[in-house]
Amino acid sequence: MRSLLIHPSCKPRRAVLILVILGIVLLLFTHPTTRARGYTFLGLSIAPSYYWLRFQAERLPQHNLALPFPEGKTGRYVKFSVQVNFLGWNNCLGERLMNAHLAHVSNRAYVFSDYWWAPEHFPFSPAPKSGARTPMGALLAGPVVGGPWHRDTTFLNDSSHPKSPRAISERWWNIICPLSSRRLINTEDIKPHIPGGVDHAAGQLIFDTWRKLLLEAEESCVEIVYTSFDADTFPQIFDLRLWGGQRVLELWEAFSASPVSTLLRPSNIVSAAVESNLRKGVFHGRTGGGRPPIGMPMPFRHMLAIHLRRGDYINHCRFLASVGSGYYGWSQLKFLPDVAAHRFPGSDDPQREAKAFAMCLPDIKQVVARAHQVRQDWDKALDTVYLLTNESGEFLDILVTALLRGGWRTVVTTHDLQLDNEQLGVGMAVDMEIAKRAEVFLGNGWSSFTSNVIHQRLVAGKDPKSIRML
Repeated sequence: MRSLLIHPSCKPRRAVLILVILGIVLLLFTHPTTRARGYTFLGLSIAPSYYWLRFQAERLPQHNLALPFPEGKTGRYVKFSVQVNFLGWNNCLGERLMNAHLAHVSNRAYVFSDYWWAPEHFPFSPAPKSGARTPMGALLAGPVVGGPWHRDTTFLNDSSHPKSPRAISERWWNIICPLSSRRLINTEDIKPHIPGGVDHAAGQLIFDTWRKLLLEAEESCVEIVYTSFDADTFPQIFDLRLWGGQRVLELWEAFSASPVSTLLRPSNIVSAAVESNLRKGVFHGRTGGGRPPIGMPMPFRHMLAIHLRRGDYINHCRFLASVGSGYYGWSQLKFLPDVAAHRFPGSDDPQREAKAFAMCLPDIKQVVARAHQVRQDWDKALDTVYLLTNESGEFLDILVTALLRGGWRTVVTTHDLQLDNEQLGVGMAVDMEIAKRAEVFLGNGWSSFTSNVIHQRLVAGKDPKSIRML
């Protein structure tokens, strides 16, 4: 029995060993390379759990049965189970924001849920077989994830004002709205009967039809569902057919003024990532982690952010150009300078396909030339380029060199950011926040990412002239 006990002299050595191991782990997790690439163990990436964020989301004050109408057990709720998942985050974001806006004007609480990744986009390889997901609260903040509907919190306690029910989590929905209490509305029963049908119904008519349905429904709990993709390839209320054409523009004025838009902000994780890289001087080209010199100006004031989508877009741009696809979502707004100037080739242009392809997937010379032209058009000095890109090969290295030779003082890319594990998991939202803050944004008009950046820049009060297209 005695031989099984640890000798007292071994305890100090064991304590020292534990401290050494902890020190090594801490060193690895705080090293710049780790911050840039995430944590790995035995060659596998370790995705963040966001446990504390999930814990906080489930303890939102509106998750309370005793609250008075329109919240609590007598409240009004709507869950959009038709919401798209397993695509890029920005394909999902635009739809979720519009759904939240619809819920708000229908006096119902929006039900927010995790974002489920397409496996090929998940930043931690390999993606789990059960599916990879991230809480929406890691990506953004505001009413769409349960925040208040007013900036002034004292306004919430003013009984003279009717309250809008705050968004709730999917978990709370399952408590407050058990299956037996839900009214199911199938999009297949509604969409084909709106004048114009699924392909041509006016954007405002689509919105008004669903608002009327949600307002007039007597049930507290309404769930928007679909049966199968066989009946409708895009069963969402605000589907790809709407976002991919100009019908969506009818919704801009009300949507951009909605609290869903005006109170939308980056999550604490995203804000911390941007501020951390500012402090480290990354946007001044100091990628080694050193602090920027004292008195160095805020880099965003002189920054051109370029959304350079490559990778999957190499084939996608060929397809878009060949079928004559136009810009996506808010990139089509008529008051944007390149839209107003009819820069996009018309259907009668014999070079239309070649021109569209070059705009969607420009080569190095074209990117450098376009950046130079946009800099000349702007009435303030621009000396820094931030490349938001999924490109990481030789193309990017040559492009950075070409931009520097072209007279740009600093060129920084997505891959230069120093991010911890949680920040790396929402890297696309970090890029979006940088693009929103930049003095000028040069986007890809076919991309949902660019569309969402345009939305956030305009709502933030940026000059429409600061939004350009490749």
